Amino acid sequence: MNFKFSVDEQKVIDLIHEFGVNEVAPLAAEIDEQERFPQEHRNRLAELGMMGICYPKEYGGAGHSYLAYIAVIEELAKHCSTTSVMLSDHHSLGSFPLSEFGTEEQKQKYLVPLLKGEKLGAFAVTEPSAGSDLGNQQTTAVDMGDYWLLNGSKIFITNGFYADTYFVTAMTDKSQRSRGISGFIVEKGTPGFTFGTKEKKMGIRGSATYELVFTDCKIPKENLLGELGKGFKMALMTLDGGRIGVAAQALGIAQGAIDHCKKYVTEHMQGEQGISQYQFTQFELADMQTRVDAARLLVYRAAQAKQEHEPFSHLAAMGKLYAAEAATNVTRRCAQLAGYDGYSRTYPFERFMRDAKITEIYEGTSEVQRMVISSYMGIK
Repeated sequence: MNFKFSVDEQKVIDLIHEFGVNEVAPLAAEIDEQERFPQEHRNRLAELGMMGICYPKEYGGAGHSYLAYIAVIEELAKHCSTTSVMLSDHHSLGSFPLSEFGTEEQKQKYLVPLLKGEKLGAFAVTEPSAGSDLGNQQTTAVDMGDYWLLNGSKIFITNGFYADTYFVTAMTDKSQRSRGISGFIVEKGTPGFTFGTKEKKMGIRGSATYELVFTDCKIPKENLLGELGKGFKMALMTLDGGRIGVAAQALGIAQGAIDHCKKYVTEHMQGEQGISQYQFTQFELADMQTRVDAARLLVYRAAQAKQEHEPFSHLAAMGKLYAAEAATNVTRRCAQLAGYDGYSRTYPFERFMRDAKITEIYEGTSEVQRMVISSYMGIK
């Protein structure tokens, strides 16, 4: 495995590092406390050409590797998880279905503005009765001849109110269960499409997680994405790649916590010596960094497999499982090393700890990842 970046890609990663330090980090606490969508970061990322970093240039993307995209997501998450997930969901979930399954006309109309950063994408699959069990969709789309009539709701939708273009799944044939689910392109502002509850969350508080409500919402016939009845398959394929993005978020959160912890223990005293001088502190940080580096190898392996069009579902599951659990472990230990300061909002440790938890839950819980891995192993 060779995880090297091209010269141009390394320049992009360095650019995002500088952007993270100088523009993202200073606003991270404010975004968290105010539960504010990072619109300024979204606009700046569009200016930097990051909204379609690994998509083809012919559709407005930057044409870089998938591995470079993963490195960018990790870099952003070191400073602000909200900004990282905004880009990750737009890129991995909101844009991928159009890129992979869209017609040329659909790509020109919807994908190009997404990849240029003119519009923001979102992925709407989850329902009150269809979380980990995506096949249990209650939202329906009825063929009315000239249009599809969409009714139902979606919950926990990242980028929610701030997105412009949504990939939405709906049941088009209830008798077929998962094989009766189809995918649709839905635009913000379509009559009958409104927003419900905005979620109050423990972490990634600025990510604008909303309920989407569809009431006799008329969808043009040409907005069916892919083949009829293939929505479930499209959603699963999209989530496979999305899990690598979540794993990269987890890496960034964990590494960001370690970086802050190193600075904290170096600058603070316990008794007559610095906290960093205690062997226990040194061993804790060594263990944490080893765990994060091991997670990074798993995540990069999955990213490379996807990039080279090799089977990667089980690799994505392994990377997400290990990176997410590493993030929750590492952020808790960093907060513990900082003592009361780790519990105080004066420092970012408690925010890292809160933000880490979601990586074990969304785009497939840790339990779902274990199911994917054990299935790959042939365990029944």
